[in-house]
Amino acid sequence: MNGVEKRKFNRLVNNPVLEDYSLRYAPSSFRKWSPWAVYLSGIGGIAAMAGYAIGGSLAIQYGFQNAFWAISLVSVIIFLTGWPIAYEIAKNNIDMDLLTRAAGFGYLGSTLTSLIYASFTFIYFSLEGAIMAQAITDYFHIPIFLSYLICGVLIIPLVLYGMTFLSKFQKWTQPVWLILLLVALFGVAIRDPHSLTQWIAFKGQSSNSGFSWLMLGAAGSVLMSLVAQIGEQADYLRFMPDVTEKNRRSWMWAVILGGPGWILIGGAQNLMGTYLASYVAPRAGMAHANVPFTMFDYAFQTVFTHPAMALAIATALVLLSQLKINVTNAYSGSLSWSNFFSRTLHTHPGRVVWLVFQVAIGVLIMEMGIFGAIDKILAFYSNVAVAWIGAVVADLVINKKLLKLSPNTIEFKRAHLYNFNPVGFGSMILASLISIVAYFGTFGAALQAYSPFLALLLAMIFSPIIAVVTKGKYYIARNSSYTLPAGMKTATCSVCNHPFEVHDLAQCPFHAGAICSLCCSLEAHCHDECKTKDEVAAEQEVG
Repeated sequence: MNGVEKRKFNRLVNNPVLEDYSLRYAPSSFRKWSPWAVYLSGIGGIAAMAGYAIGGSLAIQYGFQNAFWAISLVSVIIFLTGWPIAYEIAKNNIDMDLLTRAAGFGYLGSTLTSLIYASFTFIYFSLEGAIMAQAITDYFHIPIFLSYLICGVLIIPLVLYGMTFLSKFQKWTQPVWLILLLVALFGVAIRDPHSLTQWIAFKGQSSNSGFSWLMLGAAGSVLMSLVAQIGEQADYLRFMPDVTEKNRRSWMWAVILGGPGWILIGGAQNLMGTYLASYVAPRAGMAHANVPFTMFDYAFQTVFTHPAMALAIATALVLLSQLKINVTNAYSGSLSWSNFFSRTLHTHPGRVVWLVFQVAIGVLIMEMGIFGAIDKILAFYSNVAVAWIGAVVADLVINKKLLKLSPNTIEFKRAHLYNFNPVGFGSMILASLISIVAYFGTFGAALQAYSPFLALLLAMIFSPIIAVVTKGKYYIARNSSYTLPAGMKTATCSVCNHPFEVHDLAQCPFHAGAICSLCCSLEAHCHDECKTKDEVAAEQEVG
C-alpha cells in the first residue's frame, strides 16, 4: 500500500442516486430501465425552444430556401456522426468522456474535450434559460435579471437525483408538451392556409430570395454546433440495459431513435421555427420573429380568441419545454465538469457540487446577454466541437473497423491508457485550428462559410493518417487483458472499500490490489507507476 491512507468520500459521492455513476461505468445493478424508458428520458430534452429560435433566425437572415437546405444537410450529418457514438455508448455503458478517452484521445487528452462539451452544455443552458426568462418576464412582469435567477435555481432540485428522477419527469411531461405544440402548429396552418405559401416564399432580411451556396454554408455553420448534442443523448444512453435475445430489437431501435434520431425531432423544430418566423414577421416585425415566446403567443391566438388565454398557454408551453431541456443541459454539464476537474485537480466533491457550478455559470452568461449574439457564438464554437466529434467517429469507424489499428474493445480506465494519444487529440487540434483560421476569412469566402464542414472533413482525414504513422501504439499503455480473475462479477476496491463490477476495476501495483476507476482518477501520488516499463513488462509476462 506504500503507506497511503484509504480514501473516504463524502455523502454526496457515496449516494449512487445523487452521484449517478459520474466518472465511471454504469453497472448492470443500476441499469434497471427498459430500452424505451431510456429512450423517453433521452428524447425529452429535445423539447428545446432554442430549435425554433435558431430556425427562425436562419430564415430571417438567409431566407427559407437556404435555411431549409442547411437544416436538411446538417441533419443528415448529425445522424451519420451520431450513430457510431450512440451505439458504443449504449453497448459499453459509459459516457461521452470515457468513450473519447478510448477513441484516440488518451486519458488526459480527453480533458480538453470535457471542457468543450461543458461549454456546449452551458452555452445551451444559457440560451434555453434566456428564452424561459423572457417568457416569465413578459407574463409576470418581473425584472429580467430576476427571471434569469429563477430559471437557474429552479433547475437544481429537478436534476439533484439524476436519472432516477429525470426518467419520470420526462416521461410524464412528454404528452402535455406534444399536445400543446401540435395545437399551436395546426392552429396556424388551419386558420391561415396562406401561411404555408408565405413560408416557402419567405426571404427574411436577405435581398436574395433564391438559393446561395455561401448562405447555405453560413446557415449550416450555425447548425453544426448541434453535432455535439450526441453527448447529451449519451448521458442517458449509458443506462441502456444489456442486450439480450429478448430485447435486441427494441434495444436497437431505442438507441437509434434516442441517439442520432434526436435530430428527427430537432430538425423538425428548426423547420417549424422557420415557419413560425415567417408567420410572425409581418405581424410583430423581424426583430421579434425569432423569439419563441412571441412565436407561440401569435400561434395560440389563432386557436383561442381571448388574448389572455393564448398568452397563458404560450407561457405554459415555453416554461415546460425549457424545463425539459435545461434539466438535461444541467445534468450533462454536471457530468462533464466532474470529469474535467477530477483529472485536473484530483478531487471529486460530488456531481451535485458541479451541478450548482454549472447553473451558476449559466445564470452569469444569461445576465451578460447571450441571445442577441447566438449566431456568432454557435458558428465559432462549431469549429472546435465538430473537430472533436469528427475525430471520435473516425476512430470508431475507420481506425477500429477498417484499419484495425484501434483496439477492438473500449478501454476507458486511466490505468490502461496513455495520457495523450496523438490520433484523436492531434487530429482534433489540427482540424479545429485550420477551420478557425478559415472561419476568420483567411482562405476566402467559401471556406469561411463552410469552416465547420472543413473541420469535420479534416478531423476524419487526419485521424487515420496519424493512426497509420504511429501504428496505433498510443492506444493501450498496459496489457488491458490483465484484470481480475475470471468469473468474478464484483470485487472490492482496495482504496475506498466499495464493491464494483469488474468492468470498473483495474489492478493497481501502487495500492497492491484492485482499484476502481474513480479512485484511480483521483490518485495524485502514484505517478502512473502501473505504466512504467518494468511494470508493463511484468504484466505482459503474466498475461
